[in-house]
Amino acid sequence: MDLLQLRYFQAVARYEHISRAAEELRVAQPSLSRTIARLEADLGMPLFDRQGRRIRLNQHGAMFLRHVDRALRELDDGCRALRDARDTGLGRVGVASETLLTVTHLLGGFRAAYPSADVRLHQSNVREMDRRLRVGEVDFCVASQPLTGANLASVELAREEVLLAVPPGHRLDGRESVTIAELADEPFVTTRPGNWQRALLDRLFAAEGLTPQLSCEGDEPGASQDMISAGLGIGLIPTISRLSGTETRVPVAWVRVAAPDCHRVLTLVWNREAYLSEAALKFREFTMSRPFMGHRVPGGRDSL
Repeated sequence: MDLLQLRYFQAVARYEHISRAAEELRVAQPSLSRTIARLEADLGMPLFDRQGRRIRLNQHGAMFLRHVDRALRELDDGCRALRDARDTGLGRVGVASETLLTVTHLLGGFRAAYPSADVRLHQSNVREMDRRLRVGEVDFCVASQPLTGANLASVELAREEVLLAVPPGHRLDGRESVTIAELADEPFVTTRPGNWQRALLDRLFAAEGLTPQLSCEGDEPGASQDMISAGLGIGLIPTISRLSGTETRVPVAWVRVAAPDCHRVLTLVWNREAYLSEAALKFREFTMSRPFMGHRVPGGRDSL
């Protein structure tokens, strides 16, 4: 067993698809398949269930993957620590967020304060954020949905109301508030499953025993307001969008939703066991020491 085999196994386990993993690793599919087969032979048991050309990580593979992720993260952390000791800069900090609008001003302010820091931003849904954090691809996630794990620490950054946006002239234009039941037949512009807007929409409707009608599912939450303004449906939009000035460019009407917990909670999440560069430590301090989206970070104590 060698390091290359573990890297290859991690990629195949992530995609559960030989050709996609081979494309990412930039190796030939037959070579990748042979490497996985040798690893399984060394371990004395299969790590994947194979059905024709499809593969699925089995229970033994899932167990092994947890240890491989931990081992490779430790090695990567060691390499980063050596690079930081060698370099004169602050090192690298990686941040993942579901929407870029959420962290634009934060990262801009951090770069201005620490120009020598190497900042990397990744737009990811909650499942991808969890994976990136677990394998050490990012140092922090600015999450709109809960990320849980024994080694994860978090602090709440902001709590904001989520409003209903409707096209100008819509029947709800001018209403102060609306119930979920009144929206049962309305077409919604939203994101695909895995993003916070979709999770909130599904949760609010499920609480009323309803299923939302969807007119558009996308991967870019920032485009929702444009589609709503164009009359393609209605949608749930965070308060930050209303305050960001986009209303002058993309006009919509705003209505409050008469439902409990119609809000978004933003948290900063990190792996307490992972190595943090000087840049990452400065980023955490910077984020927790000033208002985030106009909100003061409550407290500053970590929570699991």
